[in-house]
Amino acid sequence: MEIYAAIDEIVKQGVISELIPEEDGIYARNQIMALLSLEDFPEQGGENSGKDLPELVDALVNYAVEKGLIEDLFDEKEILGSKIMNVFMPRPSDVNRFFYERYESNPEEATDYFYQLSQNSNYIQTKRIAKNISYKAETDYGDLDITINLSKPEKDPKEIAMERERKQHAANYPKCLLCIENEGYAGRLGHPARSNHRMIRVGLSGEAWYFQYSPYVYYNEHCILLSGEHRDMKIDRDSFTRLLDFVDQFPHYFIGSNADLPIVGGSILTHDHYQGGNYEFAMAKAEEEYVFTIESHPEVHAATVKWPMSVIRLRAKDKASLVDASQHILEKWKNHSDSSVQIEAYSGDTRHNTITPIARMRNGQYELDLVLRNNRTTEEHPMGIFHPHGDVHHIKKENIGLIEVMGLAVLPARLKTELAEVEKFLLGEPSDLAAYHLPWAEEMKQKYQEQLAEDTVAEIVKKEVGAKFLRVLEDAGVYKRNQAGQDAFRRFTQVL
Repeated sequence: MEIYAAIDEIVKQGVISELIPEEDGIYARNQIMALLSLEDFPEQGGENSGKDLPELVDALVNYAVEKGLIEDLFDEKEILGSKIMNVFMPRPSDVNRFFYERYESNPEEATDYFYQLSQNSNYIQTKRIAKNISYKAETDYGDLDITINLSKPEKDPKEIAMERERKQHAANYPKCLLCIENEGYAGRLGHPARSNHRMIRVGLSGEAWYFQYSPYVYYNEHCILLSGEHRDMKIDRDSFTRLLDFVDQFPHYFIGSNADLPIVGGSILTHDHYQGGNYEFAMAKAEEEYVFTIESHPEVHAATVKWPMSVIRLRAKDKASLVDASQHILEKWKNHSDSSVQIEAYSGDTRHNTITPIARMRNGQYELDLVLRNNRTTEEHPMGIFHPHGDVHHIKKENIGLIEVMGLAVLPARLKTELAEVEKFLLGEPSDLAAYHLPWAEEMKQKYQEQLAEDTVAEIVKKEVGAKFLRVLEDAGVYKRNQAGQDAFRRFTQVL
């Protein structure tokens, strides 16, 4: 009888959370029964279990595994869970209609509606996200956000092997994880379930773009904006125009793009997309440092920013002027070399310079932060000269994309257990300390020998992880925060 109680309760939860009206309750129950191969439904009574929607979905999925309806594989369970929640979801056309009805009143009402829907439908994995370890680390550049990412479950070796086998005969649909064709796609082994996925249609510079939230949000209202066309990432004049078009339509959001070159770009370079949200990162709060004039665009306010990476901040009331100034800087930067600080624009025909742009509205003006990037490698730094260097890889070695650039560290799940062992080591207790943490741990032990105690060690480690992430950002900065680096940065502004 437990399965019937769970179905009854999830339908009631769907009504309470306003996913469906009460008159759709029987329809929703029957749809879920069909997914679980149930043919009758005994009368229900008694108290509810108090479980939330994700827990109730898990209960229904576990029933399907126990009855042999699906295999006990992560992807199969995700596919069924997504299908169950799709029972409660409006069609994409209805979601867009509800969204734009609210937009007419206030853009924030529209995004509030869609964000709540994405959470209530279990598309945003709130239960898993809650497992992340997140805190702020105080630095000279403001409070950096530190997140140890524990939200994405690990697959077992059997499933990974099956995925590899399947990829040899894999379908080419959808073309990637971002494409519009993911909307409502059931999923398959190796491709995530998206039955309960919806996107908002957004026009940008005459093109069809699509707005969604990240299933594993790293900050408030973490959204993704993707091109309707499956095409490579590219930073150009059109990128700046689209970013400013978006903040025109959603002035309470920022929007930014990963760079368009390997090493300094994000994890997906094969589909043009941006990321944004309703959150103010440390970089957005950073002060201007050196104000300068762009001779061809004197109406645009320009300044460097006090930030470990190399940022030019532009501000103007006129959008076209700001786009022109940004394009001017991009073209100058793409061809700029300065051997005194290891910046080389090209190796043969291979370009190394690009930009990570971030747009926002501030005090009634458009604002664009242009973060200068270079992806050149050397024998000494095979992963990139302006990439986290080897001595910080024990904390972070992955690409520094848009989110990290702005001051939010997304750190690997392994650190949860590894840092606990570091704490034991610092307290002189037996520990299984990873060898790559040893130099760092010994340095901390020397630095904090008078302060280390059971009630202080966790905060000390957190602080030092924040310091390591700051080093990561400093490594990724093309103009270092020293005299030579800042002199070279000013020389580039003079080129403008």
